[in-house]
Amino acid sequence: MYKISHYFSTLEITRGFFIALFSSAFIYLDHWGLSHPILNTFLGLLSLYLLLQSSTKTWFISGFFIGLFWFWWIALSLIHYEMVWAAPIEIVIIMLSYGAIFTFIAWISGKFSNLLPSPSLLLPLTLKAIGLLVLSYIHPFSFDWLKPELMFVESYLGIEKWQFAFILMGMVLSIWKKQFLYLLLVVFAYQPTIHTPSTTNKDIALITTHTTVQDKWNKTLHLEQFKHIFKHIDQAITDKKTLIILPESVFPIYINRSQKLVDKLKKKAKQISIVTGGLYWDGKTPRNSTYIFTNNTITVANKVVLVPFGESNPLPDFLSDWVNEVFYDGAVDYKADEDVIDYKINGEIYRNAICFEATSEKLYEGIPKNMIVLSNNGWFIPSIEPTLQKLLLQYYSKKYGTTIYHSVNMSDSYMIQNGLVIKE
Repeated sequence: MYKISHYFSTLEITRGFFIALFSSAFIYLDHWGLSHPILNTFLGLLSLYLLLQSSTKTWFISGFFIGLFWFWWIALSLIHYEMVWAAPIEIVIIMLSYGAIFTFIAWISGKFSNLLPSPSLLLPLTLKAIGLLVLSYIHPFSFDWLKPELMFVESYLGIEKWQFAFILMGMVLSIWKKQFLYLLLVVFAYQPTIHTPSTTNKDIALITTHTTVQDKWNKTLHLEQFKHIFKHIDQAITDKKTLIILPESVFPIYINRSQKLVDKLKKKAKQISIVTGGLYWDGKTPRNSTYIFTNNTITVANKVVLVPFGESNPLPDFLSDWVNEVFYDGAVDYKADEDVIDYKINGEIYRNAICFEATSEKLYEGIPKNMIVLSNNGWFIPSIEPTLQKLLLQYYSKKYGTTIYHSVNMSDSYMIQNGLVIKE
């Protein structure tokens, strides 16, 4: 404790901790069913106000704990690889990574300010604000889930960059002039609530499954699991649905190599269109794919943005091969397609997305009207991951006006329209 206090004062640690706590509260409030626009707006603004007028050391502590509060759940996947011992190490690496990013923003603002003949508080404040604006474009190890403006996705303020800029502008001027009146600039970021229908599309069946990671890959349980899936399909047909959406890799096999399963799905597709997750093997590399069965047509849409480390190793080849050999039993990385894929069902065009990639800006190129997302959240249960994923999908739905149909394993399925969640 003495060594820590030698570098950081109690005030810096406490202030940084509470800034991280306030800027993470919206996730946990939503997770616990306590989310409210007024509370989210207040806590988001408070965290930014405190952060902008903090020292470089406090910025490090803030980023350090934000890395923890937002992303501790990433280490849960190691449990399924029987590497529990590595979880604390991974969490610390995550915390230090975001601590370093926040430190750099604060350090660069102070560095430039010191170059001026007569230092002014306005310049470092402005540079810190710009750093927060561009923070969502900084992706450690290709992981892009930290977006400061996400704090306002369920608030009375907007999540567009120009709206976030007005929020930060009000903060900067208020601190610089020491007048709270400038905070009124936040009014320009006001986002009125848009009301949507209270039910999902009645023609679409969004399926939730509850299969653990261990059971999913246990081949002796596949027969029973597949029977259960076809019961969902039959029920959707009975309910006169026109489309059923099943979660990611709900068939944990290479569907294109199982003619018996393909034939059975094709037969059902004469009565209802089927979108399902499964694996695809082209003879060389595995792919995480979506299979679309409609009428007599089968379309395969492969993933284009792979999960860092989970599906593809972002490290240089010599390190990537070593990590795969040591930690993943020599497993081969999945292969991604280069371009996003759209497909048509019953006259509607849908953008294909599988789990992680639905929270990537790349999937929203061309501003798709509709998106079907398939996820398997079993790797991170129990945790806040499904909540954070949902908030990110709300963010993109609000930003691009995309209606999202999300079918999930091990957490709730839902539809998102205009940034609002609609559950069955």
